[in-house]
Amino acid sequence: MREPITIVGFFAHPDDEILGPGGTLAQAAAGGARVVLVYTTRGEAGEIAAPELATKETLGQVREAEMRCAANALGVSELIFLGYRDSGMAGSAENQHPQAYINAPAGEVIPQLVTIIRQYQPQIVLTFEPFGGYGHPDHIAIHQHTVAAFHAAGDATAYPASGPAWQPQRLFYPLLPIFMFEALRDRIAAHGGDVSSFKLDERREKGWPDDQIHVFSDIGDHVAAKFTAWNCHRTQFGPGSRFRALPEVEMMQLLGREYFAQAWPIPTYDQRKTSLLADLSN
Repeated sequence: MREPITIVGFFAHPDDEILGPGGTLAQAAAGGARVVLVYTTRGEAGEIAAPELATKETLGQVREAEMRCAANALGVSELIFLGYRDSGMAGSAENQHPQAYINAPAGEVIPQLVTIIRQYQPQIVLTFEPFGGYGHPDHIAIHQHTVAAFHAAGDATAYPASGPAWQPQRLFYPLLPIFMFEALRDRIAAHGGDVSSFKLDERREKGWPDDQIHVFSDIGDHVAAKFTAWNCHRTQFGPGSRFRALPEVEMMQLLGREYFAQAWPIPTYDQRKTSLLADLSN
């Protein structure tokens, strides 16, 4: 196997890498892997946790800086921003912006992703599962575009201008399982906190099933790097965030394991693993 192992993650907004795969990425980077993260937007339509942190006009620039802080904490080798605009939540006015990512033609986006895959030649590609975690339009779009690019990258007849064909060995979806949210809700309730925002029915109906998790990654000593990176995203995880409702030491215990579905090759039997790097061929 050539060195180093390369992992490329395709996401929509800065901070998409933290709660799902952040500790696993830090663990892989500490072990010598090259980690490349690609973002279609700079999160221009996201939250602003406190007015002193950013304005609507500066939020994209601020979130890029937050992402660079997080990347440094995780040991990420390279960040790539494709330059589209955050589309906002489903049904918001941001959806109609002409530069919104969801309005970009697939025929424009997919060749860019194919070029990145062929350039960096990853063994592993990461992106959202089909529901995008919680139905965000940009998350769903990057899922669709990444899956198409993953398969096209290995086809020498597809997008010949994007470079020589390269087929990654694995496609994984980082997950936030229902049972993790249930455990978080129950712990917050035990502390006397408000859990009225934990509406999980849509996740149960449309999200990835908990019984189809293939990788249970214990991030161990790298949970600290995950939380250092998480704290870089100051505009997004303010005091009102549900992920701030517990003492950080308790959150570190709760988020000390990460979960992935193997989307390709599709498992044909129980192939539960403890590492994304397991079973890569030489």
